[in-house]
Amino acid sequence: MTGLVYKSTGSWYTVKTTLGETYECRIKGKFRIKGIKSTNPIAVGDYVDFELETDNDQESGVIHNIHDRTNYIVRKSVNLSKQTHIIAANIDQVFLMITINNPPTLTSFIDRFLVTTNAYSIKTVLLFNKIDAYDEETLNEVKYLAHIYRKIGYECIGVSANTGKNVDKVKALMHDKVSMFSGHSGVGKSTLINTIEPSLDIKTKEISMLHMQGQHTTTFAEMFDLSFGAKIIDTPGIKGFGVVDMDKEEVGDYFPEFFKLKQYCKFNNCLHVKEPHCAVKKALDNDEVAFSRYRSYLQILEGEDEHYRTDNWEKE
Repeated sequence: MTGLVYKSTGSWYTVKTTLGETYECRIKGKFRIKGIKSTNPIAVGDYVDFELETDNDQESGVIHNIHDRTNYIVRKSVNLSKQTHIIAANIDQVFLMITINNPPTLTSFIDRFLVTTNAYSIKTVLLFNKIDAYDEETLNEVKYLAHIYRKIGYECIGVSANTGKNVDKVKALMHDKVSMFSGHSGVGKSTLINTIEPSLDIKTKEISMLHMQGQHTTTFAEMFDLSFGAKIIDTPGIKGFGVVDMDKEEVGDYFPEFFKLKQYCKFNNCLHVKEPHCAVKKALDNDEVAFSRYRSYLQILEGEDEHYRTDNWEKE
């Protein structure tokens, strides 16, 4: 039998067939995917082949094959830095949810996320949530950030899960697609998903005032079928996002504004750091490239993963 993985708890997988039947499945023995050092060989969004077996009158499936992926998105495993964790596979688009405060989403996190989705050819839309709760100064910060990312080519939408502002616009983008929602804990993913599809009733939690970060409500990624012909993958809140499996020479290629300028650098292998006649550094001096983006780029080059939530996006 063949089905689509809707939920993964690490050892068991909920798999749905094309006929709409759902089975709890596990992996038999060692399961390794060539070229990927991952803590989880199978992810939500994977198509798998499985066989049914009965044990003590309980029917379950045993997965014996995983189909080729069109794409997948990975991050560094929290406990095992050399390993990766596949968040989801076969995604049409990702909605990265951003809040300026309560909790803060820093540009270093946004840029790491975008580098990863760009590397795996996954369209990303930036959703600036909670805009109904911002004062004028904070709204200006939203506009400034949206200006930076729109200029690069990313679609940016201001939304409010509470008032429903621009939710219809998000739903229109989701039609007939598999969409993943991601972001820090507390940015309002579950609330927005419940607004998009109230019947799901995904659990939400209040922001932890002690740390100004959301409490983790989603433990594992999970896929849901929506009533308007869409699939959604809800993911656990991510605190940090380490970029994996990338040579220094290719990092700049996943910053679209750097990639456009690369041909004008004196050296073909320019890293845009200390080389003379660098088009990216010239554009930075002329305010044609955002300082926050360049700083994120340097941090990725230097492997400064601990800087996820310690820097500030404002130019010093």
